[in-house]
Amino acid sequence: MSFVSALPAAPSPVAIAHFSHRLAVETDCTDVAAELRTGQADFVLLQVVGTPQIYARRHVPGALHLPYVEITAERMAAWPVDTLFVVYCAGAHCNGADRAALKLAMLGRPVKVMKGGIAGWKEQGLPFATGTWPGSLFVP
Repeated sequence: MSFVSALPAAPSPVAIAHFSHRLAVETDCTDVAAELRTGQADFVLLQVVGTPQIYARRHVPGALHLPYVEITAERMAAWPVDTLFVVYCAGAHCNGADRAALKLAMLGRPVKVMKGGIAGWKEQGLPFATGTWPGSLFVP
């Protein structure tokens, strides 16, 4: 018996609940990029770590820079209450996206974390934007 099969897989109802929950709070770089390419993304993408200079040097196209420490009820009032936010940080070694997601959820805002962050975006070979504005991801 291998380490993989030593503990049996969960019954289907348990697996369905588990993976449904994960997909309710997470998304990935490829799905975000696909939606940004359409120009009709139904979410606001936030880079939640780093300085304005780091954001200007390289960010996911379409992302706004809003560090998680600046997420407040007053700041979020700029968007309708039902706005879905997708947050990301540097990558797997960074918990800034989780901190931002927690703050947004505590404010009653819908939120998902983009798994992989900047590192995952780069690993997928997706393009970056530069400058102080969000930029955009155009279909080639």
